[in-house]
Amino acid sequence: MANRIELKNHIREAHLFNRRALTAIASVLVLFVVIVIRLVDLQVINHEHFTTLSDANRITINPIAPTRGLIFDRNGEILAQNLSAFSLDLIPERVPDLDETLVRLSSLIAISDDDIARFRKHRREEQPFDRVTLRYHLTDSEVAKIAINLHTLPGVEVNAGLIRDYPLNKLMAHVTGYMGRLNVKELQHVDESNYRATRFIGKTGIEKHYEDTLHGTVGYEHVESNALGRTLRVIKHVPPVSGQNLYLSVDTQLQRIATIAMKDNRGAVIAIDPSNGDLLASVSLPSYDPNLFVTGIDQASYDEMRNSRDRPLFNRAINGQYPPGSTLKPFIGLDGLAANKVRINTTSFCPGWYSLPGDDHKYRDWKTAGHGTTTLNKAIVESCDVYFYDLAKALGIDEIHDFLTPFGFGARTGIDTSRESPGLLPSREWKRSARQRPWYPGETLITGIGQGYTLVTPLQLAMATATLSHKGQGVTPRLVYATQSSKDQILHVRPTQMRRPIRIQRNKDWNDILDAMREVVTGIHGTAHVIYQNEAFPIAGKTGTAQVFTVKQDEKYDAKELRKRLLDHALFIAFAPVDKPRIAVAVIVENGGHGSSVAAPIARKVIDAYLEGL
Repeated sequence: MANRIELKNHIREAHLFNRRALTAIASVLVLFVVIVIRLVDLQVINHEHFTTLSDANRITINPIAPTRGLIFDRNGEILAQNLSAFSLDLIPERVPDLDETLVRLSSLIAISDDDIARFRKHRREEQPFDRVTLRYHLTDSEVAKIAINLHTLPGVEVNAGLIRDYPLNKLMAHVTGYMGRLNVKELQHVDESNYRATRFIGKTGIEKHYEDTLHGTVGYEHVESNALGRTLRVIKHVPPVSGQNLYLSVDTQLQRIATIAMKDNRGAVIAIDPSNGDLLASVSLPSYDPNLFVTGIDQASYDEMRNSRDRPLFNRAINGQYPPGSTLKPFIGLDGLAANKVRINTTSFCPGWYSLPGDDHKYRDWKTAGHGTTTLNKAIVESCDVYFYDLAKALGIDEIHDFLTPFGFGARTGIDTSRESPGLLPSREWKRSARQRPWYPGETLITGIGQGYTLVTPLQLAMATATLSHKGQGVTPRLVYATQSSKDQILHVRPTQMRRPIRIQRNKDWNDILDAMREVVTGIHGTAHVIYQNEAFPIAGKTGTAQVFTVKQDEKYDAKELRKRLLDHALFIAFAPVDKPRIAVAVIVENGGHGSSVAAPIARKVIDAYLEGL
């Protein structure tokens, strides 16, 4: 049987081809739709997101540090400036072997163990992609050595920047304060974005108190870079806003004169303009060099200052708290007049000691033989303790506390700087709260001569003296009298802040006390007669001596047998000219011995220099 020949079924093949073609076309259409949807997602829906990711690969936002404001004295002399300096920085994320890199850098330039320790400490505080400075103040030679080796040192940079500098070194250290590296705790209290370009902040003094004013506002620029991180072009630039300049009320020349007058003594000098509160001089000795702290002080130097018995880092002018001693007597005397307990010629007999009724304890006068019959005027002029024991007893601690409070004792003055101490003006309530003990009559007596619990800062004492010189009209002290914006260069003077005046019924009471203070200087028996001259500018003042330890009953005080640090503190307050005061001064010399022979001459030099035009 012949083989059967099977003919092609063209119709079926055509249907099969059509089905396969439709399937292929459908698949292509589906894939095309998916691609279109994805393109829409990339180009339209998530365009901004992917553009940002793309830009992040090639565009870097670099913050630009603002120029910190300068600090000047009242005459325009620079106290704090910014100097250009090169620093050696590392970006840990880009350094393949950090230890090896540090070794190589140490072979090129001088890098101390303190530099490396400080670098490692700061590295722990920063993000891996942040710059961490290894060394500041590179010399031109050191910059050159690093520059020619940069191609073999990935992650290493030499950058130019501004470093804070204090050209007067120790002279103004406690006034300006200093800057230092921003730490983690401080970063929590500032606008972190505004400090992205700088790692320094004011630590003390004016630098700290006016940090926001001095710092300025950070700028930034968008930079396009290649895969190696090299800059190709700047796409956008927003300049920073410089911080404002500050003009202080302090006179550098007067500050220098007061410092020289203090010699090698420890203590403080405050000079102030009673009319507006301008601080003319603020000396605290010993002092320190603030430049040591700017880029980081080495541990040995810091330990030496911190552990020194002389405490150079301690600002005695606003933080030192001392018994006012006899400098408090004019205020107690004024209280006696205002409360009608005495008149200026009311007499009392001083045998050299005082006892409370029914108590055999003797409160001694500095003059063993006593002052004899004594008036209030004589008690101020010759600083009779017994008279003020008796007056304090008549007034009582409640009256004394309430009268002295408006003069600013026992409270911060409100001066525009950091960390002011409040002093202490004792009262019954204070002792009950602080010591859980009642107030005793004998404590009132020693309060009347500025001893006991009473503590004042030199600034408080100067401010109280200024208020007394203006017969009760007080002002708030200030260090910054004007600011200057980088935009207009115009000085914006800060207004004087007057305080509520202290009212006393009789104006004569003010005059009686001021006349007695004048006689302290002019009177032949005045305790400050040593500074009296036929001056063109009449001076009124009051000496003080504050004990630093207690002398037991029947024990004699022999200064020659005491070590220097156990001697009494020497104090003096003064103002001039008497009829229209332009300057008030408070001087405290730690362990100086006597206010008349040690503190008063210092105040005299300061007053003369200022009123005679330096």
